[in-house]
Amino acid sequence: MPPTPKMKTVLLIVDMQNVFTSMTTTCLPNILRLSTHFKSHSFPRIFTQHGHTKEELTPPYKNQLVRKWGPSGSIAKGSVDWQLMPDIAPLASENENPIIHKNTYDAFINTNLAEVLEEKGIERVVVCGVMTDCCCDTTARSAFNRGFETWLVEDACGTASKKQHEAGINGFAYAFGEVPKTDQVCEKLG
Repeated sequence: MPPTPKMKTVLLIVDMQNVFTSMTTTCLPNILRLSTHFKSHSFPRIFTQHGHTKEELTPPYKNQLVRKWGPSGSIAKGSVDWQLMPDIAPLASENENPIIHKNTYDAFINTNLAEVLEEKGIERVVVCGVMTDCCCDTTARSAFNRGFETWLVEDACGTASKKQHEAGINGFAYAFGEVPKTDQVCEKLG
C-alpha cells in the first residue's frame, strides 16, 4: 500500500450486535484491535446499531428491509438481538460520540452520520463490522459517494459465508476504495 497522507480519519464500527455474533468469530479480535488503536491515537470511533421500531414491524410495512425480511427476520429495537455484543458495548458507552441508530443497510440514510462526520472535519472513513456484503459495503460505498476516502477492512468484517464476504470485499475494491487488513490500517495510520 502506498504511503498514507495525513487525513482526519474515523473508525466506523458497523452493527456489532448480538444477532450477528456467529458472523464475528474471526473479525471481532481485529475490530477490537482497531478500536484500541484508534482510541490510543485519539482518532474518533463511531458505532452504528441497526433496528426497527414497533411501528416499522407492524403492517403495513413502510421499511423496505422489513418488507424484504419480514418482521420475524428483522431486528426489533430494544430486543436482546438488537443489543451491542458484550465485547463492543463497553467501547460504545465509553466513546464520546453517540451511537448512530439506523434502520436500513446504509448508515447515512435516515441518520445524522453525514453531519457528525462533517462537524468533525472527517476526510477518511475506515469501515469494519457486519455484514460485509450488506451494511458494511453499502455504508462504505455511500461514504465514498459522499466524497470521503473510504477503506473497508478485509479481516475486520464478517458475514454469513466466505463467498458473501469475498463478494462484498471484491466489489468494493474494484470501484470504491482500499480493502486493507487490520495490520495495514494500524501501520498506515501510525
